[in-house]
Amino acid sequence: MKLSRRGFVIKLFLGVLGLFFLDAFWLEQYFIEWNIFDISNGNQNKIKAIQLSDLHLKEIKKVHKSVAKRINKELPDVLLITGDSITRNSRIPLLSEFLSLLDYKIKKIAILGNKEYSGRVNLKDLRETLESHNGILLINESYVFDIKSRKINILGVDDFVFGKPDFARASQDIDYKLPTVVLNHCPAYRKTIDEISSSLDIKPTILSGHTHGGQITFFGRLLMTPYGSGEYVKGWYPGETSQMYVSKGVGTTILPIRFGARAEASILYF
Repeated sequence: MKLSRRGFVIKLFLGVLGLFFLDAFWLEQYFIEWNIFDISNGNQNKIKAIQLSDLHLKEIKKVHKSVAKRINKELPDVLLITGDSITRNSRIPLLSEFLSLLDYKIKKIAILGNKEYSGRVNLKDLRETLESHNGILLINESYVFDIKSRKINILGVDDFVFGKPDFARASQDIDYKLPTVVLNHCPAYRKTIDEISSSLDIKPTILSGHTHGGQITFFGRLLMTPYGSGEYVKGWYPGETSQMYVSKGVGTTILPIRFGARAEASILYF
């Protein structure tokens, strides 16, 4: 039977719509993009880290198990969790369940995002949960990560939107000669980090999240990014003082879809 022009257009539209829903509701959410970056400047004793951001755990799904499996396979020296892991207090057990899937030997270092605050997550319980899985929570604090005869500063900054970020406090006792990695959920706080870092004569690497890469984009055009994103969306942003990586994260917020902003996790060598 010959297909009419109207019938062809309808079938084409339905086909495109079907592909959109397949991509938005499944492919971009559940097929994680793993990016690898070597910023070790040729150091022979490289420190291997994995950044996870914006998990937004509501339940442990197959995608979370696959992420955990990949992390265990990679066996990084440290897992860096850059905020918005859970969105309410009742989901602390979910975070514990996810962390229990990971090799205990992997050090986990986490910071807060805006969702931990808006969800009124009990920070004492959150700290204890992380500690039970060989992890720590940094809130305007620093930690010297010591492995492979190397040391690096890891600084955790409080959330920009609902917290009280204080990079000056986080950096006050660090050894300025060591490489410095800053965990900072909202990339908009970068300006303050750069100003203080310049005065201290350090050039940190900043790892952020929060933006979800726009979460829904059309041909590179953003619908919106959340407050606290600033001018940043995704990927690397070099600068005179710092270099910053903005992760698209793993989870979603508001709408359970991604389009043009595939979920990601990053492997970094320092």
